[in-house]
Formats: sequence, C-alpha cells, structure tokens
Amino acid sequence: MNRVQLSQLAVLAAVAEGKSFRKAAAELGIAPSAISHAVSALEASLGLRLLHRTTRSVSPTEEGRRLLETLAPALSDIDTVISTLAEQGGRPAGPLRVTLPRLAAEELLMPRLSEFLDLYPDISLEVATHDSFEDIVAKGFDAGFRLGENLEADMIAVRASGPWRGAIVASPRYFEKHPAPQHPRELMDHRCISRRFSSGRIYRWELEKDGKPLVVDVQGQLILSDQNLICRAAIDGAGLAFVFEQRVEDHIRAGRLVRVLEDWCAPFDGFYIYYPSRRQMRPALRAFVDFFRFKD
Repeated sequence: MNRVQLSQLAVLAAVAEGKSFRKAAAELGIAPSAISHAVSALEASLGLRLLHRTTRSVSPTEEGRRLLETLAPALSDIDTVISTLAEQGGRPAGPLRVTLPRLAAEELLMPRLSEFLDLYPDISLEVATHDSFEDIVAKGFDAGFRLGENLEADMIAVRASGPWRGAIVASPRYFEKHPAPQHPRELMDHRCISRRFSSGRIYRWELEKDGKPLVVDVQGQLILSDQNLICRAAIDGAGLAFVFEQRVEDHIRAGRLVRVLEDWCAPFDGFYIYYPSRRQMRPALRAFVDFFRFKD
C-alpha cells in the first residue's frame, strides 16, 4: 500500500461514518470534489466498488464494509499515536470522544462533568448519547459506558457505578382502579408500559427472587423508547412501568409513584467504562477513566 492509498482510506472511513461526501469534506477540511475523487481513485486502484451512492445517501457495499471493519483498528491506532504525541509531557489534552446511554449520562457523567472540565482544560470532550450498543472502534470513540452484563470480552472494563436495581411502579391514580400485583404472574392482568429498544426489540421484564429468574412478556396499550417518557406516562396513570430505581426514587418519595413487587427486583451489575485494549493509553483517556471510575 502506498501513501496515497493510506490517505484515500482515511477519506473512505470519513465518508462511511458521516454517510455523506459533504460531511466528510467538512470534517477533513477539503472540497467535496476532492473527497469524491479520492474515493473513486481508491475504487479504481482496487478494482472494487466500495460505496453505494444515491442522490440522498451513501452507504458501504459489502466489500466496502469488510474493508472498513478491517481498517478501523489500524486508523484508530494511528489516531492514538498522533494524539499521544500531541499531549506534551504526558499532559491530558486533545480530543476525547465518549458514547453512553442517556441514563448513564444523566446519572453518572453530567453531575461531575463541570469538575472534570475544570480539572483538565486542555481536553476537548465530545459526548454522544446512544441507547444502542456502539462499536466504539468502528465508530471512532475512545471509550463508552455500558451495563456490565453487556460488555464484550475484548474490552477493558472499569466499574463506573455500584449495583443498580429495577423498580416496578405506577401512580396512586392507577392503583385506585387496579389492585396492586402480589406476584409477577398477575402483571398479565395489568396495563403495562413497554419499552422498545433502538434495535427494534421490545424489552421483556427480567425479574428475580431468591436466585430464581423470571421473564415476563408484559402486555399493554403503550410502547415507548425513552425512560423519561415511560416515567412521565406512569406518573400520569398510563400503567405499570419497569424502570431503573435511580430514575424514580424522587417520585416514590414524593408520592407520585408507588412501588410494587420490590422483592422481585434483584440488584444487578451497574455501569462500566469500557475501552479497547491497547499497549499505549492516551493521557486524556487515562484521566477520564480515573476520574469517572467508581470509588467505594
């Protein structure tokens, strides 16, 4: 591979990530025509079609996808080396990209974010909230937050929180018309608020008591994709909701929500900061991990 191809591969990765020639041009600071020329020249030299192009969208072909999957770790390593060199004397500095679910951002990141930025003024932090599980290497992130049960084996994981629990709740208004369930099997007789993940899957309520798990495929009129909206709907009397305990503690104390089946909501592994295993860890990433790691 020659040096020209290396720059062309970097252009291809930028186009694929932004799904747009114009976005790639803006990110790289060059003309859209130069972006198009670089990709076309790379396709010609390889004898492969790497991108599907329409007037509205750009997406990798199967060959392009396979190339990008192989390419992502190498480009990430190059970016790490460049960033490390830029961080003079090991001082935490430069760009840092982190992905995490909105709930983790609200509960774990935002309360301490200002303190972190004051402590490390030379770090430029980008935070992207996604409830789907992001491939941080392929998407160009330095680190992410994820529940412990969903961590990938090839990632380094550092605990970012203590154990979490779920909570089944509904409003007093709802319970005026419906008796509180005494066992999970009675949930099937209730109006439950379901949650659809970004993958399209509807969550089946995962409960546990005395080490015995139970999965309930609840039914109801309402399906939402955001826990804030689910809590709001529960407060307004739309039905029973199964959400993170941290999300509803204040509402329970204020009497806006009533908790049921608490003995079926066992603690589970909380959030971890995860990042790729690398021989050399950037000072900015190390500072972030050390700052946001959970301390007993």
